[in-house]
Amino acid sequence: MSNSIKVTDDKITSKIYLIRGFKVMLDRDLAELYGVETRVLNQAIKRNEKRFPNDFMFQMTQKELENWKSQNTLSSKEKMGLRKLPNVFTEQGVAMLSSVLNSETAIDVNIQIIRIFSKIREIVSSNSDILLKLEQMENKLLKNQEKVNQHDEDITVIFKYLKQLLNSPNPERESIGFKTKK
Repeated sequence: MSNSIKVTDDKITSKIYLIRGFKVMLDRDLAELYGVETRVLNQAIKRNEKRFPNDFMFQMTQKELENWKSQNTLSSKEKMGLRKLPNVFTEQGVAMLSSVLNSETAIDVNIQIIRIFSKIREIVSSNSDILLKLEQMENKLLKNQEKVNQHDEDITVIFKYLKQLLNSPNPERESIGFKTKK
């Protein structure tokens, strides 16, 4: 990055939340990363509303905000900054912000954020592949287990009949073959 603000990947990652099934970032966190005030960021968005449809940006509900607050430890200073419901941005919304906040810092930080979103998507995708392979192996084992169980049952039946044959008395039977007179 060519700017003086150094943002670590961990710092960005810690500011990505799951809300309404989307990975999102809050307006206040993005403003901090870009080095601008939250109100400046939101003013720029209001001037460019068409660039931010609902799948790019939405406002948290009061219930979502309370849930978010309960899951994240906030200092009293941080809580004071939450006087109104924050806007949250999906990955696409964050990408759109770079065109609205046309500063060197915004562009550099935005590139870093988009790369982190991509890494998260890759991790989720590779974990999905691993999960799928595990499920396939489990199904194969279950099918084989059914076969093994069937073989076990068949062998048990064979031994049962063998034991019956060994334990049953042999009745005297007439000899088979040529009969001679004695």
